[in-house]
Amino acid sequence: MSSSAGMKTLESMVLLLLMMVFVGYMMIWIMMPTNTFYLNWFPHILKKTDSTYFEKQGAEVLIYPFPILFIATVGCFLLHRRKKKADENNQRVKGSFWASWKRPALVKGPLGIVSWIELSFVVMVIALLVWSISSYLHNMFATAHAGVKGEQVWETKLSIVALALGLVGNFCLSLLFFPVSRGSSILHLIGLTSEASFKYHVWLGHIVMTLFTAHGLCYIIYWANTSQIFLMFNWDNFAICNLAGEIALLAGLAMWATSFPRIRRKMFELFFYTHHLYIVFVVLYVFHVKFSYACTMLPGFYLFIIDRFLRFLQSQQRIRLVSARVLPCEAVELNFSKNPGHSYSPTSMVFVNVPSISKLQWHPFSVTSSSKLDADKLSIVIKSEGNWSQNLYQKLSSTQPIDRLQVSVEGPYGPVSNNMLRHDTIVMVSGGSGITPLISIIRELLFLANYSGTKTPQILLICAFRRSLDLTMLNLILPVSGTDLDISCLQLQIEAYVTREREATSNSHKPFQTICFKPDPSDVPVSAILGQNSWLWLAMIISSSFVIFLVLLGILTRFYIYPNEHDYKMMYSESSRSALSMLLLCVSIATTATAGFLWNKKQSVKEMGQIQAIDASTPITTSPSACYSSGDQELESLPHRSFVESTKVHYDRRPDLKGILFDCEGSSIGVLVSGPRRMRQEVAAICSSGLVNNNLHYHSMSFSR
Repeated sequence: MSSSAGMKTLESMVLLLLMMVFVGYMMIWIMMPTNTFYLNWFPHILKKTDSTYFEKQGAEVLIYPFPILFIATVGCFLLHRRKKKADENNQRVKGSFWASWKRPALVKGPLGIVSWIELSFVVMVIALLVWSISSYLHNMFATAHAGVKGEQVWETKLSIVALALGLVGNFCLSLLFFPVSRGSSILHLIGLTSEASFKYHVWLGHIVMTLFTAHGLCYIIYWANTSQIFLMFNWDNFAICNLAGEIALLAGLAMWATSFPRIRRKMFELFFYTHHLYIVFVVLYVFHVKFSYACTMLPGFYLFIIDRFLRFLQSQQRIRLVSARVLPCEAVELNFSKNPGHSYSPTSMVFVNVPSISKLQWHPFSVTSSSKLDADKLSIVIKSEGNWSQNLYQKLSSTQPIDRLQVSVEGPYGPVSNNMLRHDTIVMVSGGSGITPLISIIRELLFLANYSGTKTPQILLICAFRRSLDLTMLNLILPVSGTDLDISCLQLQIEAYVTREREATSNSHKPFQTICFKPDPSDVPVSAILGQNSWLWLAMIISSSFVIFLVLLGILTRFYIYPNEHDYKMMYSESSRSALSMLLLCVSIATTATAGFLWNKKQSVKEMGQIQAIDASTPITTSPSACYSSGDQELESLPHRSFVESTKVHYDRRPDLKGILFDCEGSSIGVLVSGPRRMRQEVAAICSSGLVNNNLHYHSMSFSR
């Protein structure tokens, strides 16, 4: 007990340290627009950090990348401990202080449902933007006088506004890549996932491009009015490079134009291809401001590059697809082989690529399986609602079944832990295919109720479907391998609503079709890209790659750049220095990430050796068509009879969510919502109002279908 209390105290102290580092980092951004920073602080830091190994770059590296990478590295160790604690402890625990901060603060608005912790960051960013632009303009306007360089006052002020817009845009750019780093320890540390925070990437992108576009237009107008339009084509190797900035802006405008919802939905591939211009944008941005100043946006981009490269390595593997179940509601369940040692939290998601449909398209789907209940399998459900998913459904539901389907998988990604045991009652609300992440939670609780002896909360599942045929998705709650489970231990009650039909159709009891796929020796099971201790490996990759980068940068500066500058008595090209710095950074990340990936891949192969030997020794004597099986026998088993008895179907009705939540009993009621935005907002408004039931604790989740 004392050991547990000591570890909790240590964790609190580490969190306090990280908060202090973060506050110090934000203080730098707050002070940057002031004369105090540029006239006093920064020159003093330059003097202390200037050396023959880093020269003036040392100060920029110390101020900007180091604090965030330190938080990310130490955060990985905290997340590793939390994951181990969640895997080992299945007991009911009280909600933490941070649980109240995750409750909805805003329900309706451009950002959708926003928790208190998210709102605090949004307010902080907006306040910093307003402070920065007002402070820059106030300080620089004080030096704007008539007759400077023969310019009029308004022209001088226009150039100042252009500069201020660019400087403020740099701050937004420094935040842009954090929300899209799927495996980021920064996001998980504050209880967010990349999918839940993706909306902030969208809005930050809009702000960045608005500021940079205004920045570029103001300078063009300024140059045109002062007869300096030739500066548009200036490539300066020692100071600001205008031409590089303009090309970067054009790349950004192309990404921005194709990212608006109407274009993205109708021409997704155009959006997908043009978004790869971020490489052009970032590289030319670095040439525009030079690498030293680009360190302001390096922390988020550094973590993104690590995450993106690891995902690239994982995506090159072909995953073994064991079987598929074709549902009558035009949905399919894909069952992948999984490394038994790999655990993940409920509500996790994976990105799936099927080369026979599209070699470039990756689509996110919620995981429906539980790593505890299905130790060697990972399952997802795909509803036929788009061109890609319709093509997949047609392939699998064809009268001539296929015996092999090549699939690549990235993930799974999800929360470090999802402790629902702290509630007495859990109310799950879903709409349509939004039920898929809830299935993983029910399966997890079903395992705990049957095998661990843990007291599980009462579960009320409220699911709304358009057609009675969609009710067949409820049968996915019980896994194929789970026929010996006692569902009565779970205290599960299901209230299903069919909103567009008055009675069940004849096809609503149509059985599933199961397809077995032939194993291929080159296929591998789903496993964590960095093994079971993935957070520790990520911490080592972040820290070691940054150290290697600093060592290589120091060697380059001391033994190549510094001698050239002193032997030839001339400054070394900043553009060349920037190019070499970017190359060394990429080499450092690629080397360490590849080493970590290959080591863990080797360990995973060893762990799966025995299982693969058993699979290889099992002869396949049937044709793919013979692998088809009906769901009739499944539905006749005892667990399924108990499951049907706990389900009540309402036709031609929508659920009265306010009335249902009002009738819920319990000292702590967890409300999980997965469905359309309108449904999530309605439930969030009910929970946050406190007028219906003060014991409600809202948990929103993004589902991928």
